[in-house]
Amino acid sequence: MKRGETEHEALTKHERILQHIQNIEVGNNISVRSLARDLGVSEGTAYRAVKEAEKLGIVSTKERIGTVRIEKKHRSHPDRLTFAEVADILDGRVLGGAQGLHKTLHKFVIGAMQIGDMLAYIDADSLLIVGNRENVHRMALLAGAGVLITGGFDTSEEIKQLADERQLPIISSGHDTFTVASLINRAMYDRVIKRKIMLIEEIVTLGRPSELLRARDTVEVFDALQQETGHARFPVVDDWHRVIGMVTARDVAGSPRDQTIEKLMTRHPITIQPGTTVASAAHTMASEGIDLLPIVDKQRKLLAVVSRQEVLAALQFANKQTQSGETFDDLIWNRFAVEEGEAREGGRAYRGRITPQMSGQLGTLSEGVLTTLMMQGARRLIREVGKRDHVLESVTTYFVRPIPIDSEIVIVPKLLEMSRKSSKLEIEIEDERGLAAKAMMTAQMIDAY
Repeated sequence: MKRGETEHEALTKHERILQHIQNIEVGNNISVRSLARDLGVSEGTAYRAVKEAEKLGIVSTKERIGTVRIEKKHRSHPDRLTFAEVADILDGRVLGGAQGLHKTLHKFVIGAMQIGDMLAYIDADSLLIVGNRENVHRMALLAGAGVLITGGFDTSEEIKQLADERQLPIISSGHDTFTVASLINRAMYDRVIKRKIMLIEEIVTLGRPSELLRARDTVEVFDALQQETGHARFPVVDDWHRVIGMVTARDVAGSPRDQTIEKLMTRHPITIQPGTTVASAAHTMASEGIDLLPIVDKQRKLLAVVSRQEVLAALQFANKQTQSGETFDDLIWNRFAVEEGEAREGGRAYRGRITPQMSGQLGTLSEGVLTTLMMQGARRLIREVGKRDHVLESVTTYFVRPIPIDSEIVIVPKLLEMSRKSSKLEIEIEDERGLAAKAMMTAQMIDAY
């Protein structure tokens, strides 16, 4: 606060700066110095306002981009379903309370009990699954819960009116209670699994990066930007902000200072979009030897850049998170464990039993499940030995003979080669009669260096 400036005046300036920031177009860069100059306040006051804007979620500051005006992201629950999604999953009819279809539910309750007992379980933002019991429908709506009526039943006009007043959906589905609960539970479970799949847009701030060059810029401009930022590679854009090339310190080395970037850049660079998965970006960077990827929209306009270090740090963070929800691969592998005793030569062995759910059309182990089991065994060996993750490059599978259901099998992955960039494995599956299947696999390692 400046000398002689009252606390009320400072607060007014603070609010005025925040209002100004909110009016800035999303994607534009913001600087403390320009805010102070444009609004006639001290840089200290402008700085505090920018930090407050960060807490409010309307600006973001990231390396290589600076401070950028962003769309405020409301806290959401990706594992929660909305009432509208429940109605869609169950092919349900909305009888009332359509204004509340956008609301999310945090749990569902099956109303197969006395009303007094239900009250202990029903609360706001829950969903009561119940049959043709209007008194229960009323009780749930008054408690702030939505209602799902099973068996295709309707309800009274009074209940529909109450649902409209409370803006809480009341939905009718032709399915029985067990089917309804199973479908909702499966959908919620899928949402939990999706949380682990990290996208590029989750690890970068989309905006207008300031660290870029234009085709008409010279080597002198490149050198100045490199000295200012400490970075050695930049995207090149045209007058419409579309990515047309990439240029690195190696590209400009030895060139005259007045040489234009257009003559030195690599044209048609690989780009990705915000919805690309982090794993896919890591694979692209590793396979192409790229350290920086431009992120573009559908018109190839530059939104941001992401470095190899950022991608690998995100992968490492994701791998440390506890897996909530089980994928099909997890479910298939659940019945297998490391074989007791000494490890097999060149690797480890995993023993387990084939269940009826793993069968194919002929009543023997499905070829798809068999391949999955071999790949899962290989993945665990690579993680144990290499302490890194990988992406599958190629696999050749040999099916020696069918494996009957209820057979006990042993999966034996053997590491043949492993380097910083790749690994090669042989995987065998044995049952009580000996070798039943075999695969040769090569994988590309995802390394943090």
